[in-house]
Amino acid sequence: MERAGFASDPGRARGRLVPEEESSFRTCFQRDRDRIIHASAFRRLKHKTQVFVEHEGDNYRTRLTHSIEVAQVARTIAGALRLNPELTEAVALAHDLGHTPFGHTGEDALHALMKPYGGFDHNAQAIRIVTKLERHYAGFDGCNLTWECLEGIAKHNGPVLGELPWALAEFNEHFDLELHTHASAEAQVAALSDDIAYNNHDLLDGLRAGLFSDDDIGQLPIVGDCYAEVDRKYLGLEAYRRRHEALRRVFGVMVADVIDTSADLLAGSGARTVEDIRNIGYPVIRFSDDLWAQLKEIRAFLFTRMYRAPSVMTVRDEVSKVVEDLFPIYLHDPKQMPARWHDDIEAAESETALARIVSDYIAGMTDRFALQDHARLNGG
Repeated sequence: MERAGFASDPGRARGRLVPEEESSFRTCFQRDRDRIIHASAFRRLKHKTQVFVEHEGDNYRTRLTHSIEVAQVARTIAGALRLNPELTEAVALAHDLGHTPFGHTGEDALHALMKPYGGFDHNAQAIRIVTKLERHYAGFDGCNLTWECLEGIAKHNGPVLGELPWALAEFNEHFDLELHTHASAEAQVAALSDDIAYNNHDLLDGLRAGLFSDDDIGQLPIVGDCYAEVDRKYLGLEAYRRRHEALRRVFGVMVADVIDTSADLLAGSGARTVEDIRNIGYPVIRFSDDLWAQLKEIRAFLFTRMYRAPSVMTVRDEVSKVVEDLFPIYLHDPKQMPARWHDDIEAAESETALARIVSDYIAGMTDRFALQDHARLNGG
């Protein structure tokens, strides 16, 4: 399929921080995607929380399965809009690399601990991972991704304005990502695909956990219509299949809405190049206003019945304590960290620099490793 003029063109990419010879059989965006898949941080996502702590059940989403679902949705939308699928997929796969153990709960705890040292932000941490903390290549730290991929990771949710997270500001001094502009359409697709994936799979995981019932979510906009359509088409369908048939239709409604709305926005924008997309002043990948209003109702339901459910909150309190206990132990005795961190520790010239190394280490932990390490260091 011929790409749109405003699609990101690997032949016109802005390059990498460390220049490299191009591959004869992969585009630069394909190499970005492949490097992300082979990153240690990407593998660790399989044992990091999405909503439920990883050990609570084998069928709940983890950050890894979530990222794969986001990438699948993103490729579909990118193809329909004639964008570059490899760049879209690379940003989608990388968007959660910076998450701590225990998901947003772990991030909140680590941010509070890091406030005296500049705070913690998982989007900025993803940039730190792919530019510094992955250390597999002889010629550079990180993955040496293209400017376009780094831009997408940094600002897929929109321009980054005001005071920058320190990890992002540090890198941006060396490789200006033009944080005041919007990202490419491909990165914007990755962001909306994230919304689509979690709006759908959090409903399914909440049902599996028994936090609410099919009848409960059947009262929600979009969802109720999808259940009704399944009931009309498959009278008496077994409950488990009924649920999956309905929720995959919810997925389809969201994807179709983004494609239709964004196609109209792109056509009406007059954008002819990717630079036009960056500087147009508003996002060109969006839900329609009607669907967005309906999704807000779904999100409000999930917030009350799932994210703040008593059983979930109990676990949140427990895992917050794990992060809160680990941080001061490593800050006051950093040699407790593995040997490969010791060179960085010895090079740290201030408490702030040391705290940021400790933050990097804790943020990289999986749920199970954090729990095991906490038990080890606290005599459990």
